[in-house]
Parts: sequence; structure tokens; C-alpha cells
Amino acid sequence: MPVNKNAQFRYQILDRCFSDFRHKYDFDTLLEKVNDHLEDVQGGDSMIGIRQLRGDINAIRKMLPNGIYLDAKPYYDKKCYYRYSERDFSIFQNELSPDEIQKLRSTIEMLSRYRGVPNNAWLEEVISNLEYRFGIKSNSDNVVAFEQNEQLKGLEYLSEVIDATVNHTSLIIYYRTYKGKEITSTLHPYHVKQYNNRWFLFGYEEETGKIANKALDRIQRISLANIPFKPNTTIDFAHFFDDVVGVSIPYDDVEKETIILRFTQTRFPYVTSKPIHKSQTTVNEKECTISISVKPTRELVQQILSYGSDVEVLSPESFRLQIAEKQDWLKNHTYYKHIGLYAYRAEVLKEITSLPQSSLELAESLEQLRWLENGYTIKAGITEVETIGIDTPQDLKKAEEFLKTC
Repeated sequence: MPVNKNAQFRYQILDRCFSDFRHKYDFDTLLEKVNDHLEDVQGGDSMIGIRQLRGDINAIRKMLPNGIYLDAKPYYDKKCYYRYSERDFSIFQNELSPDEIQKLRSTIEMLSRYRGVPNNAWLEEVISNLEYRFGIKSNSDNVVAFEQNEQLKGLEYLSEVIDATVNHTSLIIYYRTYKGKEITSTLHPYHVKQYNNRWFLFGYEEETGKIANKALDRIQRISLANIPFKPNTTIDFAHFFDDVVGVSIPYDDVEKETIILRFTQTRFPYVTSKPIHKSQTTVNEKECTISISVKPTRELVQQILSYGSDVEVLSPESFRLQIAEKQDWLKNHTYYKHIGLYAYRAEVLKEITSLPQSSLELAESLEQLRWLENGYTIKAGITEVETIGIDTPQDLKKAEEFLKTC
């Protein structure tokens, strides 16, 4: 049984003891009571010690509503017994209306989708606490799912950077750029944001004197900075991203622009049902045109280019030319078919196979990215000879037929 459920089982035992006004349970008696129940239900390996019991008592105290106390009252030979300040009180007796129960069940269901994310033990504790405290279990069927990439690097730092942001703790971040450059940054964390299934940390960077944006999947290591925290006095992150698409930080001199886009008839319904930005409005439904009011960012450019030939920028002229140039490059660029035939020197193969998987490799499922991120070079050649990829038995059959014609 997971640790969080063990904790809830212990809380139930202690809660009954604290509610019992007929008996006096001192610390030693509580420890004995809890361990007896744990041994009966789960075996001797689940028994706890003094430190754990103290932690459980403190945890229950934090659950108590205003006006209710868990008192330690002296009674014999310098011992104290523990008891709630009100008879018959229990932390597991909160009454909810049917509507509140339904809303709480839906909340637990959504939170449960994040179970198993690295370093999210606190969330496990919260979910189980809600389940046990109100007697509500999440639906066993997976009716709600959020997009997750469990192989994405950096998730192990998520709880740490959130804690540092909430508690105003300065950090030293050891960071690797996409070009492989190692950077050490002293950051005062202000805000954590998710975009496109990735997590980003924003804060004041000592080295640059500016607000910096750090992708968690590029972080190599984090340690605490032994300097006072500089509070955020300039940026309201509740509205900081109102005028942008993505997480890029626009320069101060970048002005918001009204951008007019025209889509094909087949793409237009998709874009209207999934707006590019919250400012999006339909200009002319018959002409399939929309407008957005934003500060142009790299993410906006990437999103527009992802529509391919289904979109045309009508205005402003400067942004239209920027997108048209990139679209023209994509349209006229020479593309090559990839042939997965690899040759290695023995000593190099031994080195690269001992390297840990890189963040780009995990994101793209391409082991070549591991070599490149670690400074190795890959020589690529061009051939006019056609090949057949073999990934399935059907592919093998096609290859055999192809060889008969050679």
C-alpha cells in the first residue's frame, strides 16, 4: 500500500483516539495503538516510530478547522494525553451537500490524472486526504485525460521550482541551451507556466538583470542560492501573457499588432473552434478571415507556419512578408528522405551508448540527438539509390519482391 494511503489509515486511527473522551491516550499509548492496527492489517513492515507519529499529529492539527484544537493535557507522571477540544469531533465527519460532493468528485478525478508524475508525492497526499476525509473516491474509469509526456526531462524539478517560487527562495540553475552551451544562472523565481506540454520557470536573473525564461527540460541541476530573495515588484504575471502566444518574453519596444489571417474553407472551422489567441475574432466568415491582437512571438510564427498552405497573412505588411518568406523557403526547399543506415567506429559506439538519454532525444525519439547534444558529429551522405524501409512483416515481403527485380 502506498505511503500516502498508510498515512490516511494512521490518521483514522489517531482521529478515533482523539475523539474518545472515555480514555486518555498519551504518546506511547498512541504509538502502540497505531502499530497494533498497522500490524493487524498490513504486517509488521508497516509499523512506525516516534518521529513519524509526531509528524502525523502535526498533520492532523493542520487539518483542524478554526475553533477546534488538538490539546496535549498533562495528567500523570509528567505525561500528556491528546484529545480534541470538542467531544465527538472528527476530521472525517465533514458534511457536504450533494452538489458539493459531485463537484469534489470531479475535482478529485481531474487531480488523479496527475498521479505518478515525478516528485508529485504532495499531490498524492492531497488526493488521498480528500478521498478519505470525505469518503469520496475518484472514478475507477479514466474519463478525463490530460496530455502528458512522462519521458520529458525536467519534470523531476517541477515540485522544487514551485516550492521555491511559493516560498521566495533564490535558486542556482545549471542550464544547457539547445546549442549545448552550459550556463549557470542565479534566479529569483516568480512564476511557473506550462505551454505546449512543457514547463517553464520565469524569474529575475542576476547575471542579465532581466526577467528570464528557463525551460525545465533544459535544466541539468538545481541548488539553493545563498542570497536574499528579490521580490517581484514590476510584473503582474496574471496578465503578463495576455498579449502573446506562447512563453517568449517580448522586448519592451515590441508593440501589440492586429494581425489578419485568411484560411482555406477546410481549415477555417478548425481555427474558429480552437482559437489561436483569446483576442481572436472572425472578420468575414465568407472570406474565412480572422483577426488577433498580439505581440508577435516565435511561438506565433511557428503556429502559423504549422497550417502550411492553408493560411495567408493579409496584414500588417511587415508580418505578412516575414511569414511569406518562411513559407516560400519551406515550399521551395529541397527535402531528403531519411535512410536509417548507420556506421560507427567501435570506440565511438562504446562512448555514445554509455551516455544518458538527452532531453531532445526523449522529446523526439531520435537517438542521434543524443550524439549531437554531447558534441559528437554525424556525417550524412546523399545517394540516388532507392531503399525500402523494413519495420513490419509486410515491409519485409515488399523488400523480398523488390530484390527479385534487381
